[in-house]
This record gives sequence, C-alpha cells and structure tokens, in this order.
Amino acid sequence: MSSPWEQIPLFALPETALTTSPDSTTDDVLPDNNVLPDDDDAVAVHADVFVEADQADSEPAAAAHPASPEQSDAAEADDAPTPPTPETDSEEVDNAAVDGDEVHDDAAESDTAGNDTADNEEADNDTAGNEEAGNDAENPPVWETLPAGEDADGHALIVTADGTYTPSGRELTGPVDSVEKLDKLIRWASLTPLGAPAQIWVVGQGACELLGWIIDPGSEDDVDDMEALRNRAAQELTAVLHATLTPLLNAGWELRGEPGHVVHLSRSIGNFTSMVDVVIEPYVWTYWNKDFGWHNRVGDMGILGSPTAGTYLPDDDLPAARELGRRLAWCAQHLGVLPGPTPARTGAALVDKIKRERTRSGKGIVVTTPGSVPPLDGSPRGDLEPAVGWTRVPDAQDLDGASRLVSIDQRAAYLASAGMLEFGYGQPTHLTGNAAAAAAVGEKGAPFGLWRITLPAGQALSLPEKLPLPHPHMLADQPVQTWVTTVSLDGLCSPVADGGIGADLDDLDITEAWVYPQQGRALDKWAKILREARKSAVDTDDDATKRFLGTCYKGYIGRMVNPDMWTAKQMQHHHQPLWRASIIAHCRWRGRRVAMRIAREHNRWPVRTVTDSWVYLLAGGEDIADASEALGKMSVEKDVVLTDTLLSAFTSAQDVHEVNLAIKAAFADNEGAADEGEGVL
Repeated sequence: MSSPWEQIPLFALPETALTTSPDSTTDDVLPDNNVLPDDDDAVAVHADVFVEADQADSEPAAAAHPASPEQSDAAEADDAPTPPTPETDSEEVDNAAVDGDEVHDDAAESDTAGNDTADNEEADNDTAGNEEAGNDAENPPVWETLPAGEDADGHALIVTADGTYTPSGRELTGPVDSVEKLDKLIRWASLTPLGAPAQIWVVGQGACELLGWIIDPGSEDDVDDMEALRNRAAQELTAVLHATLTPLLNAGWELRGEPGHVVHLSRSIGNFTSMVDVVIEPYVWTYWNKDFGWHNRVGDMGILGSPTAGTYLPDDDLPAARELGRRLAWCAQHLGVLPGPTPARTGAALVDKIKRERTRSGKGIVVTTPGSVPPLDGSPRGDLEPAVGWTRVPDAQDLDGASRLVSIDQRAAYLASAGMLEFGYGQPTHLTGNAAAAAAVGEKGAPFGLWRITLPAGQALSLPEKLPLPHPHMLADQPVQTWVTTVSLDGLCSPVADGGIGADLDDLDITEAWVYPQQGRALDKWAKILREARKSAVDTDDDATKRFLGTCYKGYIGRMVNPDMWTAKQMQHHHQPLWRASIIAHCRWRGRRVAMRIAREHNRWPVRTVTDSWVYLLAGGEDIADASEALGKMSVEKDVVLTDTLLSAFTSAQDVHEVNLAIKAAFADNEGAADEGEGVL
C-alpha cells in the first residue's frame, strides 16, 4: 500500500466501502442505506424544493447570472434525525465570559464554568502581503505543514488527475477519466452529509480535462471587467456540464439547479433522497459574489483561500489536494460541518447544526421563523443602523509631534458582538404613544425591538467636535425622527464620556415601537464555536483557516438582511435583518466609546473612521491599542512612519477629500495589511 498522498496507477475501487471517521459525530450520518428519511425533520425531496433552495443564495444583482452563481441548498441537506446524544450542553453563557465588550475564547456554556481565557491572537499585519504565502514548494507557508486529520473522511473525497483520496490522505483509486467512473465512485463511497451535503472535490485542471470539463473563456488581459470574463466562463461551464453529465443523469442522479462550479446532485430511491455536491476547484473563480470577489478582484474563495492574500491552495495538484484535505478535516473537526459553497452558507450550516442539537436536547434558544423588518412609518432610507464613515481635517494640535499614521480596529468585532447580544424573536407587538414610551422602561432596560425616536440636533448638545455625530442619522442643525434598535437606544442614553449623548428616554420622544416577545443570546454557541476555532487557527499560525472563519461570520451576518438569500422553507429563519442591524450598531457604539477613552487618556482624536477602524496621527512610541487580546478589543491594523511629503499633505489639506487622499497614500503599501476590520456588511 502506498503512503498517503501517493497515487495508485489503475482505477480500482477497494472491496469495502469507505467508513465515516471514528471521531465524527452522529449528527449528520445517514441510515445504512445512505438516504434521507422523508419526514418532518428531513430535507424535502421534491425537485422544485431542491431548486428553490439551490437558487436562494444569490444576491439580487447576481440573480440573473447566467451560470446561476449560487445554487446551493447547503445547510438543510443533513437534517436527518439522529438519536439524542448523551452529552447535552446547557446553552446559557456564563456572564463572566463577557467583560464589557471583551469576549473570551473559553466562554463557558454552563453556570459552573471555570475561568475564562482571552483570545491569544496577535494583530495580524501580514495577511495580504505575506511573503511566505507564495506556494513555494521549498518554503511553504506554515499552515501547509500542519497535519491533516480524519474528521472529514466518510463525508468528502478529493479527485485529482492522478487518483482519488480521502481528506486525510488515504489513496483510493487511480484517475477518474470518465463521468461513468465518477458515478461509480460516488455510489461506492457512500459519503454521508456533515452540516452540508457530502462533497466530491475535483482539484486541478488535469482532473477536469479527464472528465471533459474544459472551457476557454479567454484571458483576463483581454477584458476590461473581470465580471464579464466570469460571466462568459460561467456560461461556458454550464454548457459543458450539461453536455457531459448525461451518464450521471442516466444512472438516476438529478440536478438541483443549474450546474456551475458546484454540481448539486440528488438521487431518489422510493421516498428517500441522497445528495452529493461535486465542487470543481479550478472553476470556483467563476462565481461572482461578495464572499468571493469584490471590485473586479478575485478575493476569498471560501475554504480554498484567497489568491490576493496568499492563502489559496498550492499550484501543484497533489500538494493542493493535500492542503484542501487538511482544511476540510479542520472544518469538520472545529466546526462540525463541511464548508458550504460560500462562507455565508458555512455560517448558516453551523447555525442549523446547533438548532438541531438544541431541538433534540430541549435546551437553548431555537429560532424557527424569519425576523423580517416590520412595517415602519417613516422608515429610514438605506440601513436601519448604518456603519459610520467620517473624515475630518486635522488641526495644529493633531499634527503637533505627529510622525506616524496608525489605524486601529476592533478584533473580530461582529463575531464578538454576535455572541454578546440578546436578539429578539417571535411575532413583535406594535405599540404607539405612551405605551411605546413605557415599554422602553424596564428592570433590565429596554427589550429588543425597534423604536421611533427624535434625535436632537447635534449642535444643540455638548458633544466633542473631533468625533462624528453619535448616530449616522443625526444631523447637526435640526432634529431627526427615525427608527433605531434597542442597542442605539441604550447608546444614546449613555454619558457623553462613554460615547453617548447623555439623554433620558423622555428626551428621545419615543412615539412608536415594535417590541419582540422573546429575546436571548441566540447566537451564543455559534459565536463560541467560531471563537474557539479561530483561537486554534491563531495558535497554530493557520492564517488560511483564520481568514476563512472571518469570511464565514462576516458573510453570514451580512446576508441576514436579504430575504432572497433564504427563500427555501428550511432556510427562512436565517433572515434576521434586525439582528444584523443590532450587531452593526453595537460595534459602532463600542468604537465610539473607545475613541472617547483614547481622547481622555492620550489626548488624541481620530481623523477618520470607517466601520470599526479608526485612524490617528501619533507621535513615535505612542500606543493607543488595547492591551487585551480578546475579541472586540482594539488592535493595530496599520502603522506607518510619515515621510516629509506625507506629513506635508496632512498639514496642507484643505478638505476631507485631501485628507482621504493623504491617508490612502500613506497606507498604499498596506492595502490588505490586516483582516481584523469587518468591512461593509
């Protein structure tokens, strides 16, 4: 028998079928016949339901994409009921795990939790420009030398031009040189789902050529817009797949949605249906979505990594297959699910896994319905709770002694807030007049909801001149009536020294409210699992999986807002726009509070803020970052020494446009220096 990641020459299936890795949980293992039961807890087996789920994950702008860029049912594919496990977790998070806005990695789930340990991550300033991330066979990045586990074995296979392998590296067969052999391999492997349908990964152009999956959309040098190239490539890929998948269809497989970089297959026997996703690695770039690319740049491509950040798979097929297997096993071990076709779907799969566990155990919050925004009179344009974007012209005090430009941001801000906040669910109650105002007064503060208030004019308040107004909807010269979340209601009532306006509830003139009957930390365990996985990645210098986790929680939270992403019945509970708005508001208020503290302690004020990052002019040796390394705390994102030319640009700047140009020039060599900033959701 050859050693792991060596091929055997002929296509020959072992006499015994694959078995699920011994460490895998029973949560997603199908019955012995490898099919899903057709009951209330199982995934629907009708073709139209499959198509609805598979097409539900496209952005509105991408809905007309000819290659159906997101065709996944992903998370609901593994809902087969399993016997209750003996270990049932209490889902209540120990309050000691959260110290203000500091989130510790070892946050306990029971009241008997021990001491907490903060996330041990250093601010990572080397992500995009990582000089070791170049897939150099002689000097591979650290993560490519980490061992591959067995947790994804039995749930996924990897196909290369040389042969097929388990994720842990056990060789199975020689080359898969026809679609008929692919069908034979899938049926023999009897893979079981794990938070997502079982997966066959086709790695390398050579493996695609053996299957007849060859496209020639042209070169990126021939087009002005990468989107046009991706559209053309996606169209060609869909056409090629339709022309070559006939043997699979003749063998009883059905397509769920249009085939593209992921081919979603289902096979029904009687009342049962099994599902397998064939992921074509060389063509993942054809997918157009904010998860994968942005502004004509191929960015993070899910578990495969990011070419621009240097975390994509190695160039050669076998090293690429080995590294992919390691990442699949890592995901199965630390998240308990296979990676979805997008990072957002991976985040959703983890939510659904926790939902099933809580349903079986009867412990913890289970949200089964969407949380659509209720009808609002005078609804604000755009986001309910916008992220802040603001710049000011520095004055002589700011420039005095300044020799550095430093950007700080909150470490994994959205993940920190997601695990801390109590979110509302259920059918909200509409209140007006005195009833609405009275509802905001409670022993534990205002309940989760939306509140129609009047923001006073900024200039009528004693607010610091060198910070943006406390709420993005606030105007300097006139009051504004608007809707805000409970998070902002609390923030506005905070003292000015803590970032608020020191308002009483009566000052805000609450005239209307939508209040939710139930609330709790619905995402506590989800955030805990991601925090612990992130800590593992940080402790092992595994930047590839750390970045992947970032795209998972950012992608999932960002897509809570769009109901078109979650149209399938089994996915509608992921539509939670008020949760997203509350998370954004929480991060915004936390950043403002920190800015006030920095002003008190260092007499330094920001010249710019975007989302959760703040830019300061500092003297040499000044350190304004938080000492704590916990999530939600401020870490240094970028730190550059100002040349005389750059310092002159700040000194002579006449307006915010010139300041923004100077900041851009100063950070030009640090475009992607860190991945802590959350960006725009």
